Amino acid sequence: MNVAPSSWTDAPLLGFDTETTGTNVASDRIVTVALVHSVGPGRENETVATWLIDPEVDIPEPAQRVHGISTEHARVHGMKAAEALEEVVTMIADALNQDVPLVAFNGSFDLAILENELTRLGLPTLAARLGHDIAPVIDPLVVDRGVDRYRKGKRTLTDLIAHYGCEQDGRLHTADVDVSATLDVLRALVLAHPKLAGSALPDLHREQIAWHRSWAENFNQFLQKKGKTPDVSTTWPL
Repeated sequence: MNVAPSSWTDAPLLGFDTETTGTNVASDRIVTVALVHSVGPGRENETVATWLIDPEVDIPEPAQRVHGISTEHARVHGMKAAEALEEVVTMIADALNQDVPLVAFNGSFDLAILENELTRLGLPTLAARLGHDIAPVIDPLVVDRGVDRYRKGKRTLTDLIAHYGCEQDGRLHTADVDVSATLDVLRALVLAHPKLAGSALPDLHREQIAWHRSWAENFNQFLQKKGKTPDVSTTWPL
């Protein structure tokens, strides 16, 4: 007899990450993608799919230092972007249509560059395929800011791995390793803040919209006081 999962934490999750030519979601391009389907903690419960893509532009040296992929390597071994991203977006859309949440650390970046790449390539965007806003999404960065708002210090993936006591077993900034680490952080976050497990996915998605808006408004005020441009988007995940 099948038993229904007690919460979304016991059901499948789809982790998502990209490595790119840079940090401008409007003009940079995707070099690698990883999707990790996970049902419970442990690498034995993960199914990993990865794509290496020829971005058809030079990969700048700073980006190469981050993810270790050279222009030459991507050109020789990478898939065509349209073919690879069609596979990626189909898998993501299928998962979301089955209410499997998409888990991504600082996921606004990855979703924005994916949607822009699909548009550039003349392919339907993820939102267009779904016929509604991209949801449910879980971003451990946004959740951590929401449930532990006043904790001092940085909140990079490396920082959250250390804060929540997760083991690191691979080189970060390799897309599949980043995704597995993000899933570990999410599960540790939920253990530290059990009320998260009791949230329905639509409610948690809406909470993240509010958490991000609050954080972004405060950060923009901080930038303004420093004489900098307050340019952080207040919307999430896109």
